[in-house]
Amino acid sequence: MAEDSSKSRLGRGLAALIGEMDQPSTSAGKSSKSSAEDVITQDQEVSIELIRANPQNPRRHFNDAELADLSNSIKEHGIVQPILVRPIKNEDLGGARYEIIAGERRWRASQRAGLHAIPVVIRDVDDRHALELAIIENVQRADLNAIEEAMGYQQLINDYDYSQAELGKVLSLSRSHVANTLRLLKLPEDVMTLVAEGKLSAGHARTLVNATGASFLADKIIREGLSVRQAEQLAQNPEEATRKSSGKSAPKNADIAAVEARLEEMLGFKTSLKYKDNGAGSIRISFKNLDQLDSICKLLESGS
Repeated sequence: MAEDSSKSRLGRGLAALIGEMDQPSTSAGKSSKSSAEDVITQDQEVSIELIRANPQNPRRHFNDAELADLSNSIKEHGIVQPILVRPIKNEDLGGARYEIIAGERRWRASQRAGLHAIPVVIRDVDDRHALELAIIENVQRADLNAIEEAMGYQQLINDYDYSQAELGKVLSLSRSHVANTLRLLKLPEDVMTLVAEGKLSAGHARTLVNATGASFLADKIIREGLSVRQAEQLAQNPEEATRKSSGKSAPKNADIAAVEARLEEMLGFKTSLKYKDNGAGSIRISFKNLDQLDSICKLLESGS
């Protein structure tokens, strides 16, 4: 029941949770039933040297130009929203006492700005709860790229046995959104990198899941600026895309080339052979005029 209660509260989003953190402590009778996850500390300033990044933070990419802009803003106006942290349970060799739950970008920018102390909200939560809060905050701010978001979801599923439906409920997202986001992890590594770098949208990338030649198709989508609908059509017929990309037929294997050469020698006309993996195919015989067509028909009729 305690875990169900935690999940339902998380579903209301980070803003609601921070609001709860600012409420005064409950009565002694209620606090006797509290777990370590319910210990809350009011806003305070903490030395920036006592704070460390969370190695489990789902956000991996920090744009350098955006960090510079935020650092300049912090120099001018300070930090508007406190960083959410939790106490470090075990002794930290680096001297840190708090680990970031949400707000690593603000923490990094504050370091650039030369701040010695920053405002924080301290909450004593376990690893699972900390990861959930980090994902909620980043999703609400749209700070995660689609691959980081998918990896965060997958980590919660792997480490804490969530189903996709449960995860959607916890994060106030539809199950279909969670499922579609997780599908991106099936893409080749280089395509996921394109998504993470913002070169390929999540919508375009989803059309390439399980597609043949996804890496080639992703490059073509980017190069030609295709719409998602066009990307869907491309993914459904990747062989045609490969042929058109160079204006030539896709390279044939040696066996197909040998059969084509034999047919050309027998018929005396240019011949091309298309062959599919299921064994089906077609033969194309080229001619320049009706006389050549007549010659081809006679050859076929004679069986020579």
